[in-house]
Amino acid sequence: MNKVRSVLTIGAALCLMGTGLSLPAHAADEANGKALALKWCAACHVVAEDQDIVSGASLPSFFDVANGGAYTEESLKTFLADPHPKMPDMALTNFEIADLARYILSLKED
Repeated sequence: MNKVRSVLTIGAALCLMGTGLSLPAHAADEANGKALALKWCAACHVVAEDQDIVSGASLPSFFDVANGGAYTEESLKTFLADPHPKMPDMALTNFEIADLARYILSLKED
């Protein structure tokens, strides 16, 4: 009986692991990224075309970042996970970081 229970337990664990591996990847949500930018970043950076000028207008706008050619989606995610000291601790989740990076790069001109 213990052997059967062990086999069932191992089988159940393998099934659970298999379902976890087959979950679809999170697709970054550009709209949520814009909402996050307006909430967390707009006080210091220009993040949208319809935004009023901010006090930190000398800081790069999100348009500058997107079109500067220095950032990829991965490098933006890395930066946002550990931003420079003057930025507030936004405590963003990995999904929110991906959304914000996707939004910033969506501002790239064709």
